[in-house]
Amino acid sequence: MSNTKIKDKTKQIPMKKLSPVSIVRELPPVHGNVRISSSNPKPTDHEKGTSSAINACVDRAFRIPIFLSTTNTVNDLQGQFLNRLIAEIEDALLFPRTLPVSEQYPENILTNIRRLVFSSYGLLAINFRRFLVEILQSNVGQPPTTVPFWEGSTFSQIEPAMAFQFGIPILLVREMGTDDSNGIWAGGITPLNIFVDWDSENQSVDDFFKSVQWREVFANWAAEVRGNYLLRTEPPFNNQH
Repeated sequence: MSNTKIKDKTKQIPMKKLSPVSIVRELPPVHGNVRISSSNPKPTDHEKGTSSAINACVDRAFRIPIFLSTTNTVNDLQGQFLNRLIAEIEDALLFPRTLPVSEQYPENILTNIRRLVFSSYGLLAINFRRFLVEILQSNVGQPPTTVPFWEGSTFSQIEPAMAFQFGIPILLVREMGTDDSNGIWAGGITPLNIFVDWDSENQSVDDFFKSVQWREVFANWAAEVRGNYLLRTEPPFNNQH
């Protein structure tokens, strides 16, 4: 065999030239839960709507629902108090629900209240001054008092009573002098007298929510709500074999 043939056999086969490795690009930024492409740097109106809707749901995802029992008719000062109260509840990662503002069911009022109580893990009732009442006559003897007094909402009596029947933690807040001798707001009827009084004539909204009394009672109630949530959502364990 000639040397030429040997050289031909041992000649190396040229390798195919490989393409260069692609450069890894940085992913485009994320706006909310929508990734913005480089060709379209701004999210569309639909993407904005979707993102805001999801963010609104996520904002409430880890808040425990509670029943906020209040009236829909308030004056300016009471409105400031109610707004601050809602902010305090949300800061504690609790979600206030009330009828018929946040939700409503296609049934009668008492059934709606019961349904909301059953699906909540605590109740906070605020009893504002509504009607200045003076007893003029009584058919069971002498009137108990002739001094005018304040009455609150009828539902401030019904809703906490139904919550107590179901056994969820209750916190009662009232504008001082409201229903002092009426229903569950009368002293000695509600267990442990879980009252916090707001002296609206001499105490500002900010002073009330900075007071030691409010912070202590609210913290204890919020802890009871979380304990109730854990008890009712914990799966049952059967230790029997």
